[in-house]
Amino acid sequence: QVQLVESGGGLVQAGGSLRLSCAASGRTFSSYAMGWFRQAPRKEREFVAAIGWSGISTVYADSVKGRFTISRDNAKNTAYLQMNSLKPEDTAVYYCAATLGVYWSDSTNYNVWGQGTQVTVSS
Repeated sequence: QVQLVESGGGLVQAGGSLRLSCAASGRTFSSYAMGWFRQAPRKEREFVAAIGWSGISTVYADSVKGRFTISRDNAKNTAYLQMNSLKPEDTAVYYCAATLGVYWSDSTNYNVWGQGTQVTVSS
């Protein structure tokens, strides 16, 4: 089983960009689909994006489509979330997660989670 560590969060002005990284330990990273979720204060955790084990298949929440890009580098055991045109409503703790399942937008399908990284977008 992999372990996940996120990095790259921070404070950015609206319209700016950030790239989140999710570094995985273990030899089986390439077997997992990877997802990004976020949770804002007093809100439920929500799906952001996911990518299949090969990096070919991706899926996005409507709220981030066209602004965020998920990718992965299996040689580096790392997944990424490039976030452009950030909005104040993107402010949240962002989590990466790993799954061997197929329902990528459902958080209950993920059995490995990182600790989260804070993203704050000022207006």
